[in-house]
Parts: sequence; C-alpha cells; structure tokens
Amino acid sequence: MRAFTYTAAPARVVFGPDAVQRLGDELEKVPATRALVISTPGQQALGESVAARLGSRACGVLATARMHVPVAAAKAAREAVKAHDADALVPVGGGSTIGLAKAVALTTGLPILAVPTTYSGSEMTTIYGLTDRDGKTTGRDARVLPRVVIYDPLLTLDLPVRVSAVSALNAIAHAVEGLYAKDGNPVVDLLAEEAIRTLAGALRRIVRAPRDVDARGDALYGAWLCGLVLGSVGMALHHKLCHVLGGTWDLPHAETHAVVLPHVAAFNAVAVPDAMARVARALGRPTAAGGLHDLVAELDVPTSLAAIGMPENGLDRAAALATANPYWNPRTVDVAGVRALLGDAWSGRRPD
Repeated sequence: MRAFTYTAAPARVVFGPDAVQRLGDELEKVPATRALVISTPGQQALGESVAARLGSRACGVLATARMHVPVAAAKAAREAVKAHDADALVPVGGGSTIGLAKAVALTTGLPILAVPTTYSGSEMTTIYGLTDRDGKTTGRDARVLPRVVIYDPLLTLDLPVRVSAVSALNAIAHAVEGLYAKDGNPVVDLLAEEAIRTLAGALRRIVRAPRDVDARGDALYGAWLCGLVLGSVGMALHHKLCHVLGGTWDLPHAETHAVVLPHVAAFNAVAVPDAMARVARALGRPTAAGGLHDLVAELDVPTSLAAIGMPENGLDRAAALATANPYWNPRTVDVAGVRALLGDAWSGRRPD
C-alpha cells in the first residue's frame, strides 16, 4: 500500500468556447469592479478586446509582461495597480502574463482571474518567479493562485503552431516530473498520464489543422491537467535546469523546457522506471526519453540548446549553478552527470 497526502488547491474553472463572455459575471462574484487587464506588448490588442468586453468593470490595460518576470517589471506593475486603483487582475495570455499578475498579487493580495491563451499551466499553481541580474528565484504562496480560470479555446485558434507546440511541451514537463515527484500520489499519477496522452494527441491534430476547435479544447484540457500536477507536487531536476538556463542566459522559456525534457527523462530513467513506463505508454512509444525527443522533432520544435541561443562555453557554469542548490531529484545530482546531460541537450543528441 502506498502512503500519501493529497491537498486540492481551491480554484474555479470555467471551460468552453466563448467562456470569456462569462468573465464579467465572474468578476461580480469576487466581487470586483475595477479590473486591470494584463498582457504582453504583443498581445495588447487581445488585452484591449477583453477590457472592452468588461466595459466599466475594467480600469485599464497594462501591456508590459515579459518572459521570466523581471523584478523591475513587477515593481512597475505594482505602481500601475495603485495608479489605476485596481481591485482585481485579469492576465490574458501565457505564462509571462500570468507570472506578472502573480508578482503583483504576491504583495497586494489582489484576486487574479486568469484567461490563459497558451498551454503553460501556470494559472493552476501557487508558484511564482522573479528574475534579477543574479538569476531567477521561485517560491510558492497561496496569494498568487488565481481565484478563477477562464479556458476559452476560441482565444487560441490563432496561436501559431510553433508557439502552441513549445507551450504544450512546457506543460508536459510538469506532468513528467509529477510522475516521480517526492510528494507524488496516485491522484497526481492519473492526472499526469492523462495529461501527457491528451496533450500529445492534441498537438499532432493542431499541426494538421491549427484552427480545429476540438483539438484546441483538448490541448487546453491537457494543459489544465498539467497545471494541476504542477500545483500539487514539487518539481525536480528538469525545472531546476530550466530556471537556471532561462534566468541566467535569458533563453526562451518554453523552448528550453522542450529541449531539456527528453535528456532529464533519460538521466532519471534508471531511478524511476515505473514513472518512465507511464510516460512511454502515454506517448505510445517504447521509451520515455526517446518518445519525448521524437515528439519534439515531430512538432518541428528545436531539439538542441545550441539552436535556441545557449553558448557552449556556458555549459560548465550551468551545471555548477544547477547543482549548487539542487531541487530534490530521484537520481542523485552531481556536476559531472548534469554537465553530460547538458552536453547532450546542447548538441541535440537523441537519448535512448
């Protein structure tokens, strides 16, 4: 018998086509009357359209979200909240946007009503991250968990296939690490395997038909499951490596997850064969590491750190940083082992 503890995080999910139309009603239930809509500069038009839907319930649009949530951006966003006298935050977009809203909620306590348009899963967790010149730091705090999450597949129809793929691979990484988490449990195992199976299948359909509403809905469903996994258990070596690489070398967040994941799976396989068997089964492949690498390649996503801008001369430092204060991991983490893993990821070698 397996002993475990499982705690479900409180969150309200509104799911389905045109679900964003219910955002105003959800604000009333909070209750909130002055919501600040947050987006990246590239998604400002989407943010403004959501604000227009809210009418007088929106107090403005802050289109300043950036990858890895720089400390300076978080400070400026908090000042904008005060200037607008906002009483709620409505991040519209992906992990960068939701991450900025979390950074604001961490110090203000304002409720978040998230409208994710990618598959990062950040909207389902109490995890936040901030980056300064010394790198990226992360933490968990109940104040940053969105009060409501609106999943509307119609908002994702124009998400480029490449962005869709790397975003979903980022989410799959949460599920893979959830399967061997130190504090894992049978509920998380079920969520994680279903998430990997659903997302991988949805991605293959999106590549063939990017505006397939059912495929987009399945991808959001899979991302939601991945987010539940991420919010329920601790992560391990894969996430530590991605935080180090992204925060220190400013590598693209989702692409970094996509490249690194197969190699961490190969590294950990000897320690957690049952978890890797679940991953392989979900992917319909003989092995987890090879199956993950093949999925990345099949989706025409970069398979090497070199391709996304990581300098080869930084690999030694990355290995040292990742092992200086490591996350718990099922296999013992050492500099030599991590350096070899990073070397394979840098070259894009297919793991066995």
